[in-house]
Amino acid sequence: MSERLFVQLQHLLPKLLITRLFGFVARRRAGALTQWMIRRFIAKYGVDMSEAAEPNPHGYTRFNDFFTRALKPGLRPLAATQLVCPVDGAISQFGRIERDQIFQAKGKSYSSGALLASDAAQARQFDDGLFATIYLSPRDYHRIHMPCDGRLQSMSYVPGELYSVNPATARGVDGLFARNERVVCHFDSPHGPFALVLVGATIVGSMETVWHGVINPPRSASVRRWDYRDQNITLKKGEEMGRFLLGSTVVLLFPKGPLAFNADWAPARAVRMGEAMAD
Repeated sequence: MSERLFVQLQHLLPKLLITRLFGFVARRRAGALTQWMIRRFIAKYGVDMSEAAEPNPHGYTRFNDFFTRALKPGLRPLAATQLVCPVDGAISQFGRIERDQIFQAKGKSYSSGALLASDAAQARQFDDGLFATIYLSPRDYHRIHMPCDGRLQSMSYVPGELYSVNPATARGVDGLFARNERVVCHFDSPHGPFALVLVGATIVGSMETVWHGVINPPRSASVRRWDYRDQNITLKKGEEMGRFLLGSTVVLLFPKGPLAFNADWAPARAVRMGEAMAD
């Protein structure tokens, strides 16, 4: 299928209905159906079960449990850098935010304000800062970890579309990451404020964080916000902060300053949670 046709089909498909149906099945203990889905998924995407804390596919009674499987302890050591990569995946894009514009793909960018769905002052703190967009494919480990120590300030659920977030769609859909459903988390850190955005996609039935649990469903028509400034919710570098129930993308924003990305990073490069991201 051509890339253009793939994108055009996504405009027509009932993405929310597909996502709800798959989410319903993935949450159920469906016995033989669950085992069949897991076996097919492993075969189709080449999932490396030797890395899982529970390597036996029959050890999972729900598809969601398999998809958010834990890794064996010690498998992702943390680099001795200020910022570590928060996920397993592939770099979509990274670099400098041009005033408030974040590069998505050739000929396409979007604003930090649109991505964060926040007031202008909150978005402006990232003007001319740094961003990193990392795509998690279906075969990847799907827990999200902290890039550095951080104290949670706020979280928002932003309703939106459910386009695929793979590289082909990023090249074909304007403002993709600011159009899709997402969860925006703001932290304070020793390096200043940063935002960690969990972007939903087709068949991403749910996103959750360790302090809140499942955020969606329910899906609402308006933005929902939580303020945590009066609570001491602090997470350490490398600690789990959330997870996707099916593959998606994370976008990180950092303010202007002395941080510089790992010189080995490049678009499309595979990355692992815990490797050096920036110093």
